Amino acid sequence: MSTEPAPGLPLPVRLRRLNRPMVALLTAVALVRPLFSVTGLTDALGRPLTPLLLTAFISLAWILAVGLSRVREPLLTPVAAGVAYALATLVLSGALSPVLTGELRGPLTRPQAILPMFLVNGVWGAVCGACALGVRRLRGVDGHGLS
Repeated sequence: MSTEPAPGLPLPVRLRRLNRPMVALLTAVALVRPLFSVTGLTDALGRPLTPLLLTAFISLAWILAVGLSRVREPLLTPVAAGVAYALATLVLSGALSPVLTGELRGPLTRPQAILPMFLVNGVWGAVCGACALGVRRLRGVDGHGLS
């Protein structure tokens, strides 16, 4: 695949150009947050500070991973990771909550929360992507990973 910039390409083409391993890595990093919740670490370490610190840590990891890499779609990559994270948490909460708590919990019990969950996580990814673009500019690398 080409590593040339893609400013005028349609969205479906840009989505195909995504670095899927990077999207998967960013999604896995974000899954630390529900892992803390499931294991009870969030409650043990204290709310609301622990979720806020985890979100800050995850955001910083996303910004640095994308900002210091050469992915072709530095804005779209974390957006895709945010959407993938929302999907992963939806599926995991549906599969794990009945096993862990004996009842279904999470967004599947409140279908009206599903779309906002995807939107919020997509926006979170966009903010991280915009910050990653800033990191790239500070490094003297253009928005598409080319010097």
